[in-house]
Amino acid sequence: MQVIQTKAGTSSTGRKVEGVTISNGRGMSFSAISYGATITKVNVPDSRGSAANVVLGYETLEEYERGTAFFGCIVGRFANRIAGARFMLGGKEYQLAKNDGANSLHGGTRGFDKMVWSARVLRRRNAAGVRYTYTSRNGEEGYPGKLKVTADYVLTEDNQLSFEYWAVTDAATPVNLTNHTYWNLAGSGTVLAQELSSSCPFYLPTDAALIPTGEVARSAGTPVDFSAAKPIGRDIASVGLGYDHCLVLRKPYDALGHACTARDPASGRTLELWTTQPGVQLYTGNHLDGRPFPKHGAFCLETQHFPDAVNQGQFPSCILGPDQVYHHLTVHKFSA
Repeated sequence: MQVIQTKAGTSSTGRKVEGVTISNGRGMSFSAISYGATITKVNVPDSRGSAANVVLGYETLEEYERGTAFFGCIVGRFANRIAGARFMLGGKEYQLAKNDGANSLHGGTRGFDKMVWSARVLRRRNAAGVRYTYTSRNGEEGYPGKLKVTADYVLTEDNQLSFEYWAVTDAATPVNLTNHTYWNLAGSGTVLAQELSSSCPFYLPTDAALIPTGEVARSAGTPVDFSAAKPIGRDIASVGLGYDHCLVLRKPYDALGHACTARDPASGRTLELWTTQPGVQLYTGNHLDGRPFPKHGAFCLETQHFPDAVNQGQFPSCILGPDQVYHHLTVHKFSA
């Protein structure tokens, strides 16, 4: 495994931002920066051995600071949406930033994606990566409790890229972490011809603001039915702007299970996604506008707790207590 460390610049707040590139002996590599614990590139060989970058990202730190698409970063303290930008916990109401209409999205105005994380290189047998750590203060973006977060990005010699998260808190708080990488297995163009299958027999219907209604519905016979592989674009016109749906896995809670498989027929690149989380948000770049990437120029597979779980008691709990450890593992298995 090869590790190259770089300087990615200085943030607008005066913090030094570190960069790293990890490569294996099979032509796969990933690059990341400590601003937002952001994946900036993932190079994967195709069926002929030719590697291409299969994620979307910017060229400069300044673009990441200005950006609103969440390219490659960790989102938190709570990924996805919280209805009304508020929740009750311990008999107290907490008000959050309204950065998605009347709702809160991906941790608020300055979520984890806008923070500079501490970085340390990891070296393991047949693997290497980077460990990011960040401490979110009590009251940050309206959330209670001081939260200490660790995230490991690790590449193996057999082309597996894992994202693993831990968190501890000194007071009860909602926690829902995910990585928001945009994938395009062709390396360019749209993903409408790329195929997706899933082990998610259910999904969460939403209202017009993309807040779950509380129902857990069967996917069979709906546009979000990916039980058999199909092009992402086949039914996309029937879901408005595109997919922005939480697919629900069938597996023991907290166990590592298969969520989705994506494949680009032209290059042969295949991505298998495995996770310990109960849901995966499928998002198809519906708001990309061609600057610099086209609409539907990528798909996101955001493994996570259910959206608005903090307000919907029938969903698996997203509350972390001071006597608990949050843990979340997602593994990407690449082949061609």
